[in-house]
Amino acid sequence: MIPEETPEAATILVVDDNPTNLSVLFDLLSHEGFKVLVAGDGESAIAQVQYIQPDLLLLDVMMPGINGFETCRQLKQSALTQNIPVIFMTALSEISDKVKGFNVGAVDYITKPIDREEVLARIKTHLTIQNLQKTLQTQNLALQKEIDERIAAESALRMFLHAVSHDLRNPVTAMLMVLRHLLRRTHAEKPEGESTEVGENGASEASTPVPKSILEKMEQSTERQLNLINSLLESHVNDIQGIVLHQEPRSLHQLVEGAIADLEPLIAENSTKLDNFIASDLPLVSVDSTQLCRVWHNLISNALKHNPPGLHLTLDASSVPPMILCSVTDNGVGMTPEQCDRLFNLYAQGKRSQQSLGLGLGLYLCRQIITAHGGEIGVESQPNAGSKFWFTIPIAV
Repeated sequence: MIPEETPEAATILVVDDNPTNLSVLFDLLSHEGFKVLVAGDGESAIAQVQYIQPDLLLLDVMMPGINGFETCRQLKQSALTQNIPVIFMTALSEISDKVKGFNVGAVDYITKPIDREEVLARIKTHLTIQNLQKTLQTQNLALQKEIDERIAAESALRMFLHAVSHDLRNPVTAMLMVLRHLLRRTHAEKPEGESTEVGENGASEASTPVPKSILEKMEQSTERQLNLINSLLESHVNDIQGIVLHQEPRSLHQLVEGAIADLEPLIAENSTKLDNFIASDLPLVSVDSTQLCRVWHNLISNALKHNPPGLHLTLDASSVPPMILCSVTDNGVGMTPEQCDRLFNLYAQGKRSQQSLGLGLGLYLCRQIITAHGGEIGVESQPNAGSKFWFTIPIAV
């Protein structure tokens, strides 16, 4: 970034007890486009900078009253003036004098009699350095502000997810209890293909047939929802941004089949064709099944939300020891490289979303989960050419 203030527009304070030196430097610097202030001694210079802070000081060493070394020392002790670069001008040429000047805070040293070209070169060099430092400081402040805002946002997100997961736990638990109760009564009283309804008095009543297999799917789906809610609570009770994992060897094929079953109504509603090519004979994977289901849920539902109906989705996986490479591919609208670059960031959302009330958390959570498993996640996409989301998970040892 180019500094907004150029060296030629800077203000320079020249401090020297010799009127001739002041006049020569005033004319030289004014001619070069600098704004020039003058002072005849150290006390006047210190008093003047309290009202107008110059961008640089040219400071004589040998002056009546307090000398240049003491003047510089006092300026460097003040928060108002400590960052103003000071260049000493003196006839003293001993190394010890130069070292003393640097020790009290000077940035450079010009030996008298001064050379005009040398003076201008050193002034412009240190003004450029000063402007770059100011720019860097501004950028650092902006970066720190962004970091603080992200920390605050993530803290609010943790509180929000904890509250939501806590509130959802009771009704989902109640639903699971009802389904299990119905399954027990169906198993005891009716053959496959019939169902019972429990009336207010607890007696069985005839009802619209609900096959036992459907009740079992509803039970499994509700149980997965409860496990997910419990995992959210566990993560936030531990107050960490990472994902709490309970890994065990699992069949990837069975796990994905369960995730697809959960989303069957959404898939049907969007007239989506889904091909699952994940083989049942793949090596077992070492995963937290609840957390990995969140990844499949998010990748599939995101594809449905951000594309028009009639989508074709393909799920696939292959063994690339020591990992399994998984993918979710669609033939939808695709994304630009810029969208792909920020897609897994917190609160990032696609531009096209059908009936989406999400907060842009899904893909961020996917990255957190896959990273916690020791894998990687990414996307390959082009506008109007579909998207392929991929991730890796470890093979069980």
